[in-house]
Amino acid sequence: MQHGQAGSVLDVGRKTRTIPPAIRRALSTRDRHCCFPGCESRYCDAHHVRHWADGGATRLDNLVLLCRRHHRAVHEGGFAVERRQNREVRFIHPAGWPLVAAPSAPTWTDAPLAPIDARLEAAGIGIDGDTATPDWQGEALDLPWAIAVLHPGAATVECKDVPAGTSPSCTG
Repeated sequence: MQHGQAGSVLDVGRKTRTIPPAIRRALSTRDRHCCFPGCESRYCDAHHVRHWADGGATRLDNLVLLCRRHHRAVHEGGFAVERRQNREVRFIHPAGWPLVAAPSAPTWTDAPLAPIDARLEAAGIGIDGDTATPDWQGEALDLPWAIAVLHPGAATVECKDVPAGTSPSCTG
């Protein structure tokens, strides 16, 4: 068993598979969230990179945090996890290619709808306080009427010039 400077347990070798509280705290501090690319879940399990049953030790450099979903993906879904020489953790898809980290979302400094506003303006569409809004009041969908209006050729009933928001007067 190896201890840190403050006396905390850093390595328990091969005798036990369970993670002692000191190693679990160090693991949580190091990884902070699930290590699977793109996942930031903070509710995680400790996972042995080299499985304990295959000779992997219960020590910090052989452990990663995985949320339940990705822990199951590694154990049952065919995904593999490996620790590289630079201590980087790499995940391998069941087809054999490495998973790359998802890029972070781009930062946006303009007005939130600037691209949409520009496209509407280029198309000559103006939206202002007088623009009509839908007047649906939550009534049930009349499916035969909707099909007849949206695709008159496929309709088995005949509906002519039915304005939106009105009840159809279709004849079959």
